[in-house]
Amino acid sequence: MVDSAAVPGRPRSRDAAGLPAVTPERIVSAALELTAQHGLGSWTLRQLAAAVQAYPAVIYHHVGDREAVVSAVVDRVLGMYPLPPEDLHWRDWFQRLFHELRAVLIRYPGVARRLAVCGPTVSAAAPTVDRGMRVLQVAGFGDESAPVYRFLSNVACLLVSIEDEQRPHADAVARISEAWSEYRDQSERPGLAAMGASVYELTADPVRRASYFAGFFDYSMQRCLDGVAARLGAISRR
Repeated sequence: MVDSAAVPGRPRSRDAAGLPAVTPERIVSAALELTAQHGLGSWTLRQLAAAVQAYPAVIYHHVGDREAVVSAVVDRVLGMYPLPPEDLHWRDWFQRLFHELRAVLIRYPGVARRLAVCGPTVSAAAPTVDRGMRVLQVAGFGDESAPVYRFLSNVACLLVSIEDEQRPHADAVARISEAWSEYRDQSERPGLAAMGASVYELTADPVRRASYFAGFFDYSMQRCLDGVAARLGAISRR
């Protein structure tokens, strides 16, 4: 970290020292990089200050406390995915939205959990929420458009947050999966055997194992959309 105190022979300004100016944009960009490397909850303001070669007080001056920086990082992440066109069928619209959202969220561990727990800020989520709500209203969900939107969004974020939190525990997951796999041939317990066989087939195949989360995310969101579609049918019959 650069010490800007007056010391004989040391430049008194960042410009004289050949350092780039510290700006809110640069601070948030550095925090975004730390989030990609370590996760949203695993970096400190001191680490962030070191990344921009400044004192922690400079972070407070330009952005605020850690909570303010975290909020800015989440807002930045929410601006990274493309918004599906409004003329899509409601189911296709949400399927595409969540596919794009997961692709962004998995690059920044911890952001999905933050969204599931705290929700997004209005400034960051307004374009997506406004369009998604209009898609649901046009489809006929009426007063249930908001709870349907929240339900689907929360499930998507929770699934990604599970994916985030499993990565550091790969060894434990592997041991538990191996234990389940050992029950695949227990004919006297066919339900347990079926689950064991499913786990074994997944963990024994490197390709399937590597694509597990993407596949499970898609499967889960499709089943949620099935349920929402059934609910739309009930609403239509009122």
